[in-house]
Amino acid sequence: MSRAVVFAYHNVGVRCLKALIGRGVEVALVVTHQDNPNENIWFGSVAQTARDYGIPVITPDDPNAPAVVEQVQACQADFLFSFYYRHMLKAPLLEAARRGAYNMHGSLLPKYRGRVPINWAIIHGETETGATLHQMNVKPDNGPIVDQMAVPILPDDSADEVFAKVTLAAEMVLWRSLPGLIAGSAPHIQQDLSLGAYFGGRKPEDGRIDAQAGAAQLHNFVRALTRPFPGAFADTAAGRLLLWKTLRAGFAEPAARAELYAVDGQLWLRCSDGGRLMVREAELEGLPLTADNFAGRVGTDALTL
Repeated sequence: MSRAVVFAYHNVGVRCLKALIGRGVEVALVVTHQDNPNENIWFGSVAQTARDYGIPVITPDDPNAPAVVEQVQACQADFLFSFYYRHMLKAPLLEAARRGAYNMHGSLLPKYRGRVPINWAIIHGETETGATLHQMNVKPDNGPIVDQMAVPILPDDSADEVFAKVTLAAEMVLWRSLPGLIAGSAPHIQQDLSLGAYFGGRKPEDGRIDAQAGAAQLHNFVRALTRPFPGAFADTAAGRLLLWKTLRAGFAEPAARAELYAVDGQLWLRCSDGGRLMVREAELEGLPLTADNFAGRVGTDALTL
């Protein structure tokens, strides 16, 4: 029986941990994160999953601390796996497993290396993304690829909808790759890093809308940042506006800056390129904004972003 140490978090962490167990891999230790009380925890718990299966679990602030490295080394694992774990693992940890360290990344590597790859893919208007299992080294997301699977990004998919597809793809990639990894026959294909780029993490402030962007760009931005993420926002004369859901809906007269207005019981956003978005859900100063209450809340015929 193969033995593994698992660093994991989020839904991908839960499903991939279960895939390991389902393939008969002995998981000696799970390393995960303490949930942040200031974060919207909309995903499953790796810690609880580990406890359900009687697997020891730790939540260190620094996984590379000497005491943690010693604990991992003491497991004498064949493999180390990282499934949406949020900290970089340094060389002593990566070298602690006899047969290698492997990471599951939420993109089609070498595209979208780095943080929050699903959100970045939607922001950039990609029509597909996926999950990639690759060997780890000290540089993020650039080790040889073992396997990957693509999933579609539909024109109106939100980030959580795409995340659900990527989670299933990650589970399937790991499930079909494990026999080869265990047998020592799995492919390891070097990445051509020139075909992709590295992207950093995103903060709530990064959700500020570019009011001079075109309709397609604004639509992608809104759906990439909608719930359970902090949202796309603009600070307007009437207060902070949050756009939660839009649909592309033809053309109107171009606006120097994106402009929100209400017509025939519907909110619309007129954009700089003449494209128009139907706004299906919005908030102004923390309260729902609709076509019915638009004039009373805004006090004008149109609200410039």
